[in-house]
Amino acid sequence: MPKPGPISAKPLSVLLSDVFSDAYARQGFAARELVTRWTEIAGPEIAVHAEPLKIQWPRPVEGQPQEPATLVLRVDGPMALEIQHGSDVILQRVNRFFGWNAVGRLALRQAPLARRKTPKAPAAPDAKAVAEVAKTLTSIEDEELRAALARLGASIKRN
Repeated sequence: MPKPGPISAKPLSVLLSDVFSDAYARQGFAARELVTRWTEIAGPEIAVHAEPLKIQWPRPVEGQPQEPATLVLRVDGPMALEIQHGSDVILQRVNRFFGWNAVGRLALRQAPLARRKTPKAPAAPDAKAVAEVAKTLTSIEDEELRAALARLGASIKRN
């Protein structure tokens, strides 16, 4: 009897990729990266208070150039005015991400955000562990570089 081959399990993200792509496409997102990388695109100070809901593309008119889309953002109620004030910055960042003038205006919807857990910043390494690693870095002359490498080494050892 032949031996069964190795089991090749596929990641869930691969299996559900088409499902998610269809859901994002229904909301006008050509790619899901605008939603999944929103914090990187808009910046953490904006992403805390706003998230993209959908992109509304205007119907093309024959013989006319394509008009830019409208990005609809869900915004925390009290921050809507501040987000509206910074809309030019948001539009620049989004268009820089796309690489062309894809979005021409923002529409804001005041509603509670779907809160995502934000990762906590790791704690500083223990001073004793940093001192132990620093003992091994005697060949490095620059004091600041030696201290930075000692902290890095202690953090790596901790994890």
